[in-house]
Formats: sequence, C-alpha cells, structure tokens
Amino acid sequence: MDDRSQKIIDGTKASANDFDTEFLDYILAIKIVDSVEEAIEHISKHSTKHSESILTTNESHTKLFTQSIDSAAVYVNCSTRFTDGGQFGLGCEIGISTQKLHVRGPMGLEELTTYKYIVQGNGQIR
Repeated sequence: MDDRSQKIIDGTKASANDFDTEFLDYILAIKIVDSVEEAIEHISKHSTKHSESILTTNESHTKLFTQSIDSAAVYVNCSTRFTDGGQFGLGCEIGISTQKLHVRGPMGLEELTTYKYIVQGNGQIR
C-alpha cells in the first residue's frame, strides 16, 4: 500500500515492484489515486492486461475507463472474478492465463484472436 492507504488500514508499505507482482495469495498492493486518469495511467503501467475493474457512478469515468484500458476484460461496478471461460459460457479452460491473451474457454488456432469484454454491474460478485 502507499502512504495514503496506510493512514486508512494497517499493512506493509508497497514497493515499486509490488504493483508488478501477481502474489497468488491474499495479498494486495494498494495505491490511492486522485483521478480516473491517474488510475488509467497506473493500470497501463502495471497491468498484466488480464482484467481490470472500476467502481463509479460517473458515466464519463465509465466511458473513459472502458475505452482506455487495454485488457481482455474490463469491469464496471462488479468483480473481476467473473473472468473465466465457464462464467462467459465458453466451457472450461484447457490452460489458465493471467495475461491478456488466451481465450476464456477451449483453446485452438481460431481462439488466438484477441477479444476485449466490457462487463457492467451494480456490485455483483462471483
């Protein structure tokens, strides 16, 4: 977490590398930003391009976020835990990817095409 988030919750200060790390555990690297543009900049710098989410009631922020984020799945007001072949109705995944490429379902030559899903909700979780 950054200095601002440490004032809100207890935790260890995040290093620059923490925002580029996939922990595979119950660990978060938290950064508080002052604008949707700063959030997009941070995500663009550190994202694996797998899935990103925004919580907002501002329609212009929704539009800017969904158009600017270059990830396989972009969520608005719902959990990124929906990023799964079974959840997308594509069947089970043969290989698991935490990157932008790889279809969210059975993999073949045709599936090497890149897709971008934009999912909007009202606080849904998986």
